[in-house]
Amino acid sequence: MSRLRNLIKEVLSTPPKEKDCDCGCGGCNDNGTTLNENINKRVVMTENMQYHVQNQLPLTENTFRYGSKAFLDLWSEARYLYVRDAINVNELDQEILAETNLGEYGIFEGEKVPLDLPMEELLNEATKKKNTKKLNKPMRDSSGGKAYKVYVKDPKTKKIKTVRFGSGGLRAKINDKKARNAFAARHKCAQKKDKTKAGYWSCRLPRYAKLLGLKSSFGGFW
Repeated sequence: MSRLRNLIKEVLSTPPKEKDCDCGCGGCNDNGTTLNENINKRVVMTENMQYHVQNQLPLTENTFRYGSKAFLDLWSEARYLYVRDAINVNELDQEILAETNLGEYGIFEGEKVPLDLPMEELLNEATKKKNTKKLNKPMRDSSGGKAYKVYVKDPKTKKIKTVRFGSGGLRAKINDKKARNAFAARHKCAQKKDKTKAGYWSCRLPRYAKLLGLKSSFGGFW
């Protein structure tokens, strides 16, 4: 590990290269990915990046599936090396590395998502997955056990589970203030915080009335 740290420090401590051409590659080699000849010390890189450097292949010609982890990891590594002047790239690769965040991640609606991937690609990938359930959106349940169900993500296991709750008799009480108050007090709705439990959703049924096809203007607890 100490040897690896020393190699990384060597790369980080290398002074910036001088721009001696107009193409942006630093060496008038616009064919693909190459090592910067101004760096005489070893550069730490993965086998995938070594393949591109040894064969002088542009990063845009990598064979990984678009949007896959390997695809994103390669661009992330390339950016790390490029900003430290460890590699030269062609004009198109340079534009992607300098003008986009491809290979990096951000948080969207609580989920980690790759940046600068077209949304159409993300949606296409999502439709291929089995788990396309809408989370935290109650719906009617046709299984016959309960009136409603909702898909939630368990914060402990990270898995999606189905929570079934409610009965047909509940809907008649939504617009009855006295019945709502009694229900909230009896079930201690103010204390229900766990989305993986039926009680949480039963206590908030009026809030999702429109999703369930129920008529209610009340949006709080029962």
